[in-house]
Amino acid sequence: MKYIALIHNNPAAWQALSQAERDEHNRDADTFLEELIKSGELLGGAVVLAHPSNARTVRVRNGVPAITDGPFAEGKEHLAGYYLLECEDIERATEIVTSDPSARYFAVEVRPIMHMAGSDL
Repeated sequence: MKYIALIHNNPAAWQALSQAERDEHNRDADTFLEELIKSGELLGGAVVLAHPSNARTVRVRNGVPAITDGPFAEGKEHLAGYYLLECEDIERATEIVTSDPSARYFAVEVRPIMHMAGSDL
């Protein structure tokens, strides 16, 4: 089964960390990713560069697009990145995410995903 881990970052919380704490987090994140690569459970991922101030949300209602600045939800946190996992079940995906250094400071959401052409919807 495939899972996506969505990292929701609060920029104020990141800025509140000392440079030493940020450096430690980044080293731990590198180790975390190396372990997932070795286990074969990491399929990929990316840092989301768009900060809410330069993001857009698109909604089409009755054929009319409504485009607004910012993320779809109001809040102090924004989607900062994601990674894709392939593992046996949600319990294993959750176990992996609890080892993610980002979970120490931010919320990391785990969701099952399927291929876009899937008929399992």
